[in-house]
Amino acid sequence: MRSLKGLGMTLTAPSPLAASALVAAGGAVGAVARYQLGRLVTSVISPRAAETFPWGTLSVNLIGSLLMGGLLGWFARPGISSETAETMRLLIGVGLLGGFTTFSAFSAEMVTMLHRGQMVDALLYGSVSLVAGMAALAAGLVIAQSMS
Repeated sequence: MRSLKGLGMTLTAPSPLAASALVAAGGAVGAVARYQLGRLVTSVISPRAAETFPWGTLSVNLIGSLLMGGLLGWFARPGISSETAETMRLLIGVGLLGGFTTFSAFSAEMVTMLHRGQMVDALLYGSVSLVAGMAALAAGLVIAQSMS
């Protein structure tokens, strides 16, 4: 059982194999959707403008966050069975939106912490995610460049 205290519900989890299949199926669709939306935005904005600012990534992150908010709002509605909610969380929340953008998960976690009144935790999580994420990327870049 998984508890979503911020939403006031407990979810009934499928078997690990079924859960993995749901995540994989959603992730495949989400990854392709991310790629295609990035291409669409680049063609609409212009490839030249997309070279100087990550319009495609920004669009994906904002749309993914909007969709994650809608999913969480749907979970909070009365009458949603825990089995249905967990299936949709795995397929859409973790899989599809996870493949589409991890920023939507980050946004959902931040808002959940803020909703719970965990202001310090939210500030720490957001700050560490941003700063440490960029530092880790820079370290990976340096390591990869030193290997050639």
